[in-house]
Amino acid sequence: MSDHRSADGGRSPEPEETADSRPPGDDHSPDDHSPDDPAYRVLGVPDAGRLRLLDRETYDPVVTADASHAAPVGDVRPGYLIDADLDWSTTEPTVESLSVRRPTLYAFGDDVDPVFEVAQEAWADARAAGDAMNSRVTRNTDNEVNGVLYVFAEGGATSRFEEFRDGARPVEPLVEKVNDRDGPAPREVFVLRPQSREFVLVTIALRKGGQFADTLRDTYDVPRPPEPLG
Repeated sequence: MSDHRSADGGRSPEPEETADSRPPGDDHSPDDHSPDDPAYRVLGVPDAGRLRLLDRETYDPVVTADASHAAPVGDVRPGYLIDADLDWSTTEPTVESLSVRRPTLYAFGDDVDPVFEVAQEAWADARAAGDAMNSRVTRNTDNEVNGVLYVFAEGGATSRFEEFRDGARPVEPLVEKVNDRDGPAPREVFVLRPQSREFVLVTIALRKGGQFADTLRDTYDVPRPPEPLG
């Protein structure tokens, strides 16, 4: 996929890396959160009835029990921001109640092919500069920003892709940078690892359900899940 379609439709030109096109909020601390932000991000559903959450105050992953919940844990989706009351009276907490604050969606794709051109260029620029990461924005035909992408070097002692998926390295600061500029809103976040496994790509589609997000889902075969609570 060598071009994007914007949230409003139409082909998006490949963005240039300039001072104005750096992703919003690059000078913002990832630990800064609004006081009314929800306590937990849903990272995944590793087993039926079990949730992997990110405690946004401590940035620690929390894995719940797989049963005995008093809340509909099976209806939340990876990426959701939720308010939740956890019962810690057992080794693995149970969820006593939850409510969805913002139904952002996370999607993960491994061994993806092809990698769209702007991501390839961002990674090539990072390698040429001797950097382990790089970032770009994507724009529609009206030169409006419709997405933000980051590339990170893969490999080493741990897998960057697995760290993002498990929450050991949260995607949260990247999402917060977008929300700081544009205001909190549901997004779609894609964490993708190419077949080459040289790098990991994190792309944030600014508009949930928009054409950009739809194109990524179609290209990388990560269909949008049903959302009983969304």
